[in-house]
Amino acid sequence: MKKILVIEDEPEMRRNITTLLRYHDYEPITADNGRAGVEAARRERPDLNLCDVMMPELDGYGVLRALQTKPTLARIPFIFLTAKGEKDDLRSGMNLGADDYLTKPVGNADLVQAIETRLRRSEQQVTREFKPDFSSSEPLLKLGLTPRAAEALLWLAQGKTNSDIATILGITESTVKKHVQEMFDKLGVETRGAATVCALEVLNSRAAGEAG
Repeated sequence: MKKILVIEDEPEMRRNITTLLRYHDYEPITADNGRAGVEAARRERPDLNLCDVMMPELDGYGVLRALQTKPTLARIPFIFLTAKGEKDDLRSGMNLGADDYLTKPVGNADLVQAIETRLRRSEQQVTREFKPDFSSSEPLLKLGLTPRAAEALLWLAQGKTNSDIATILGITESTVKKHVQEMFDKLGVETRGAATVCALEVLNSRAAGEAG
């Protein structure tokens, strides 16, 4: 049974999420503030972290920074739970290494799908030794892209929508669409899936080279 750490200071939200997780055969672990969440993560070694952004003691960004200092904890998928008014702050969280974010109130189906997707991706990386390095968009420049288009492709390859990418990079959605079209033209592809494959091949080669 997969363990999911829920770091959330709102009791009702925390209770609703844990009930949903149990229904889907996950083992929820809870923490009501950021500092307690870091302690729980170190103690329990969950399979995935769900973390609110605005919390007492330590906010979500602080939690992520603390976990990123230990390689074994840094590899655990990390999903932010964020209020709509906090979207402008998402860039810092995503750039810190968060895998995804969900806007509260979170729909049950969306929450379960996000968890399943991140757990599946994590398992694939372990079993197939397929570990693309998403820490920098620089390797994608070799594809002939401009720096901004390379940044957009980095996030597109992680499953982000145009709206997500616009928020993370601090640009308009129409600008993202222009970058996506540039990717298609440079890579000679017609779909986001095909562009993602090109990106992952480059990013995985870089990771393999550094590991060797």
